[in-house]
Amino acid sequence: MNWRLIKDKLAERSFALLLLSSVVVIFLILIGLTMKSVPLLRAESLLTVLTDSVWSPLKGNFGFLPFIMGTIWVTMISLIIAVPLCVLASVYLVEYASEALRKMVLPLMNVLAAIPPVLYGVWGVLFVVPILSDYIAPLLGVNTTGYTVFAGGIVLAVMIFPIMISIMVEVLQTIPQELKAASLSLGATKWETITKVILVKAKPGILAAIVLGVSRAFGETVAVLMVCGNIPQLPSSLFDAGYPLPALIANNFGEMMSIPLYDSALMFAALLLFVLIFGFNLLSRIILNRLEEKAQ
Repeated sequence: MNWRLIKDKLAERSFALLLLSSVVVIFLILIGLTMKSVPLLRAESLLTVLTDSVWSPLKGNFGFLPFIMGTIWVTMISLIIAVPLCVLASVYLVEYASEALRKMVLPLMNVLAAIPPVLYGVWGVLFVVPILSDYIAPLLGVNTTGYTVFAGGIVLAVMIFPIMISIMVEVLQTIPQELKAASLSLGATKWETITKVILVKAKPGILAAIVLGVSRAFGETVAVLMVCGNIPQLPSSLFDAGYPLPALIANNFGEMMSIPLYDSALMFAALLLFVLIFGFNLLSRIILNRLEEKAQ
């Protein structure tokens, strides 16, 4: 047999094995977390665990609703802040900025993406929290310490800026120049071309960038833990403290494991976070596929 064919077969099977290994690892994580969560689910029904708002491990109450809502609040706030700013910044870099500015800013985005999360958390504690408590909250007639879901959302938004901007810029740069020229030749202004041609064509890629940003926001731990207040309650406003799921796991794992079902509850928190991220990515993939089908 030809050695080239043998090499091709080996490469094909190696890649298939690597793909299978990655899928198996995901299923092993899911199975492991599920098995560890079983004791809690035997003691309490799944519906009770998900809808109860009382978290008191010493009394055997493990209500996850405050942590679910805390995660959703912080993630949604970060998205509301980050998405418009990232889209506008990406459009500016691709369509308006000079080549020199673009070459300076894009490497800076990569540097920001490499900064450890704890540094963002320290920045949040020293900068974001005091501004919220001393300036913004008093203007709105609110009394707060600043350790709120709003602070967590701001810090997370800044953390996901680099990855979202980098991907969006790459997506916008793939739009054919002929498409832009055709729009301009028909009498459209540059802004009309951007909003009605470029952004429409780039919609699947922009959505993919948002999905990656959300995936990071869902699982972020240290920075959120430092600025959200870590109080297991249902947030009712931007200036309420929250307790997202990643902060719960990081803050309590290894402590009070002598309490019955406590370790199982933390494993269930990890399972819940896994399911939320997996479900969000699956839904986003379905939406992306439909957008790509319409674009063809």
